Amino acid sequence: MIPKNKLLYLFKETRSDSEHICKPLQTEDYVVQPVVDVSPPKWHLGHTTWFFEEFLLSPYLPNYRKHHDSYSYVFNSYYESVGKRVIRTDRGNLSRPSVKEVYEYRDHVTSHIIDLIENHFNEEFAPILEIGIHHEKQHQELLLTDIKYILGNNPLQPKYKDFSNEELIEEGNKKFIHIKEGIYSIGHDSEEFCYDNELPRHRVFLEPFAICNTLVTNREWIEFINNGGYSNVMLWHTEGWDWVKKNAITSPMYWHNVNGKWYSYLLKGNTAINPDAAVTHISYFEAFAFAQWKNMRLPTEFEWEVAQSHFNHGKRWEWTESAYLPYPNYKKPEGALGEYNGKFMVNQKVLRGGSIATPENHARPTYRNFFHAPLRWQFTSLRLAKSL
Repeated sequence: MIPKNKLLYLFKETRSDSEHICKPLQTEDYVVQPVVDVSPPKWHLGHTTWFFEEFLLSPYLPNYRKHHDSYSYVFNSYYESVGKRVIRTDRGNLSRPSVKEVYEYRDHVTSHIIDLIENHFNEEFAPILEIGIHHEKQHQELLLTDIKYILGNNPLQPKYKDFSNEELIEEGNKKFIHIKEGIYSIGHDSEEFCYDNELPRHRVFLEPFAICNTLVTNREWIEFINNGGYSNVMLWHTEGWDWVKKNAITSPMYWHNVNGKWYSYLLKGNTAINPDAAVTHISYFEAFAFAQWKNMRLPTEFEWEVAQSHFNHGKRWEWTESAYLPYPNYKKPEGALGEYNGKFMVNQKVLRGGSIATPENHARPTYRNFFHAPLRWQFTSLRLAKSL
């Protein structure tokens, strides 16, 4: 159990960090929703606040009254057991509550959570508070990636702010690390925080394999493009090929070619592509096709976890060949928080690692991210593997 004072510090720090991410925005930026997968920044700020109010203040703070009767409807995301909610596609229609009112809501809930921790602390709600903190950290990552999508799809492609470490330069000699066959333990194994989908720890048998110590670079991806990778049907899953043709996909997200030279939109603005940087913003479909082109494959999430100590990770989310499924003997938590992970364990792929948008000390080698195969607005990349 994390000590009370540390929880209080983490809570205050996390709430401040979310608002710091939004500081470079103009008021008009807060409400934009270009596509269904991107939520307006204002909604993220309200939703993370609602989480604390719904699951902590209402049940645990004596005589607490909700800040506004409609906010539970406006800022609930997918918790069916809690009540009605605005559907995801309509979040961009929420011109009200205003940005000012959302920040007032945050201040209200933040001050009452501090009161709850300082004056009414008990071990019953401490795990929920910890989940709430990490839940907001997850939304900080979504905030930054959604902001990039909002600004990157603005015809003017405005700069968010100078973000010097967005490009991940792959340095050193590329080599394949050989891993012996054997039985390996997978899953979280410490007293530190983890999500329920990282449990329980269990054993898997792996055949011998090799995995690259570096991510695929832009240079390699340009070779893939020039070699007709996006027009060779034999490299793609049927669903992936349909996605390519339907959406006229010819390069990673944010890439554009001007007079034979490749550029990409970054948080610091439009920039010529660095060939030595890790390719970013690709879908699982693209990652699979590239691996096919190289006569290799993507690692499974278990291979990745076993091998991760041999390479640097945490700067890009890496697609794996694993479906997002429960571990053996997984038990979904009781109540509304049981909707947090378990209900999504179908039709998605696992990503491992982390990204430049992931808050510090939030991800772990056992962290299981998951997205649908066509999605690529997150900082996604790939690492090649091969069977031995």
